[in-house]
Amino acid sequence: MNRFTDRVFLISGGARGLGAAQARRLVAEGGKVLIGDVLVEDGEKLAAELGQACRFQHLDVTSEAQWREAVAVAEGMGPLHGLVNNAGVYAPVPLLDTDTAQFERHTRINQLGTFLGMRAVVPAFERTGGGAIVNISSTVALRSAPNAIAYTATKWAVRGMTKAAALELADKNIRVNSVHPGPIDTEMLSVRSREDNLRRIQQVPMKRLGTADEIAGLALFLLSDESRYMTGAEVAMDGGCAL
Repeated sequence: MNRFTDRVFLISGGARGLGAAQARRLVAEGGKVLIGDVLVEDGEKLAAELGQACRFQHLDVTSEAQWREAVAVAEGMGPLHGLVNNAGVYAPVPLLDTDTAQFERHTRINQLGTFLGMRAVVPAFERTGGGAIVNISSTVALRSAPNAIAYTATKWAVRGMTKAAALELADKNIRVNSVHPGPIDTEMLSVRSREDNLRRIQQVPMKRLGTADEIAGLALFLLSDESRYMTGAEVAMDGGCAL
């Protein structure tokens, strides 16, 4: 099935984890992908693996200039149809141990980065005739979590920005939806101990971690014409965590 033939997609934080899984699936279904990330070695390796349908571009999501450059490179590959705001940081620390620098780091990458990405692609989508934005949030934006106040704050912000942008951009044929993963088996969980992760799995109704490929499947649905009547939606894929 080639749902995405001749369509170009930009994925921030695309060098590994959720973003890499999305890139692989998009290329497998006929799309072209620009991976944007600060992880140069991982990004170039993935682009080489995926061949001519994929390119890597250094992208610090807190930089307006680098977003402009990434969009220009993506448009050089063909009509830009989709953006996945996937880049993010997660450093769980209790409230009283969270310093200003750490809070601001989460805000700049998770929140400002998502805002800048959405703003950067709108003119390109207007030239294409429309497009789809998928913002990767978290189940903490649906129910919160202890010891992660900075991460929680930014993911709630992503949820709210998604709805605001969806309302504003609907008449431009630009859809904006958010994905809310629960605990997913990626490098991001390495910030916790193995014992802590095992305890968290037991709190998941389905008693397992999700996979990056499962999140990729949802992201691809939201990027595709199959979801053309969906905008402003928040979709949890979390094994039941948000219930």
